Amino acid sequence: MSFISEFSMREFMSAFVVLLAICDVPGNIPIVLNIQNKGIHISARRAFLYALIMMVSFFYAGEAFLNLFGVDISSFAIAGSLIIFLISLEMILDINLFCEGTEISNDATLVPVVFPLFIGAGVLTALLSLRSQYQDINILLAVLANCAAIYVTIRLSRILKRFLSPASMYVLKKFFGMVLLAISVKLFITNLTVLLASVQG
Repeated sequence: MSFISEFSMREFMSAFVVLLAICDVPGNIPIVLNIQNKGIHISARRAFLYALIMMVSFFYAGEAFLNLFGVDISSFAIAGSLIIFLISLEMILDINLFCEGTEISNDATLVPVVFPLFIGAGVLTALLSLRSQYQDINILLAVLANCAAIYVTIRLSRILKRFLSPASMYVLKKFFGMVLLAISVKLFITNLTVLLASVQG
């Protein structure tokens, strides 16, 4: 019952949009199609499971991992907001700030599709950044929804190609970039305020 009382549609939608934007589900459709066109297998079901396991594990174990190094969530959230800020600049300005490896095997489900294409450092840092702001249930539901979006994208990638033109995908990328930019600024200011208050206290 406590989960139900903690549910907030606003928090769920906000977390969902943040994760969806960083995962860049629409923008990754051409990359998924390119991999499939080379005859390399991508399993939608396993991609869903891999993404869910990775995100939930980091969501719960990430803070404990940080404690080993004496880093609090507010500090990590500020660092995460900076990464999200850089990702948003990539999307808006069409620049490349992060370079990923390109080697792939006959099955590209885990690497590079799930990690780091969909679930990269930006998503993992965003999870802890969001956790400092929202209730757990809302973020976990957003995680589940994003994993479902990844599943649908891979499952229906060839069909989606018919409905999403390069121009429409470009517009979506810019839109999500602007959303990310605004959210990164908010995360930075909010957590910086908390951090300064704890230092002064």
